[in-house]
Amino acid sequence: MIREYRTTTEIAGPLMLVEGVSGVTYEELAEIELPGGERRHGRVLEIDGSRALVQIFEGSSGTDITNSTVRFLGRGVELGVSSSMLGRIFDGQGRPRAPFDTSPPIVPERMLNINGAPLNPYARDYPAEFIQTGFSSIDGINTLVRGQKLPVFSGSGLPHSAVAAQIARQARVLGEGGAFAVVFAALGITFEEADYFIRDFRRTGAMDRAVVFLNLANDPAIERIATPRMALTAAEYLAYEKDMHILVILTDMTNYCDALREISAARKEVPGRR
Repeated sequence: MIREYRTTTEIAGPLMLVEGVSGVTYEELAEIELPGGERRHGRVLEIDGSRALVQIFEGSSGTDITNSTVRFLGRGVELGVSSSMLGRIFDGQGRPRAPFDTSPPIVPERMLNINGAPLNPYARDYPAEFIQTGFSSIDGINTLVRGQKLPVFSGSGLPHSAVAAQIARQARVLGEGGAFAVVFAALGITFEEADYFIRDFRRTGAMDRAVVFLNLANDPAIERIATPRMALTAAEYLAYEKDMHILVILTDMTNYCDALREISAARKEVPGRR
């Protein structure tokens, strides 16, 4: 159920405080209509009684507090999924990322909430199936297997982008039937880095079996936080419903952590080492 309010009392940076609300839930999507007809989007960060704190994706510059209409859409952030996602490039909100992808939006088979559902760790299969990355130091010393996470730590100036791109184009599951695909999510990278990844994937043919999510450095911080969940939602759909072998690559998690700190600072929370 869509609910409309014109009770915004405060705006601080990308945050908007709406009072007198009811039935609004955490992480619910909101639509802000400005007096000139422009529409912006946001997500509920916090609920305190009848007050809702909304993070605006596009920022709050030019927002007229008294005349803006806030609509709460009654649903969380969702991603439209389909097998036609393979070979496509999306932004952090699941839309085709121009200028890298100029094709029309996909026709989704389903709409999935990106928050997903918790997984019972006891129900997981024991990780035992080898994934070949093409890096001898990984394959021989710190072997990657299906169902496992493998962090790759890098210092400033080291070629972590080249490592991520090489894993994306070389990785494969040995001795297994079924299709294999890579879900690649880049967080807070520059346009130059994004262009490097896309050119490399297209040059080597890896793009045909990849789903790419690009969040650039000038995109909103709240979108950067949603991007990994977008990627994992796509990966779970392809793995569990399309019976594909999926490798998810997320780079750079440092930018993700910076986005968390930026939102925390905007909410005037006490800084912490975590």
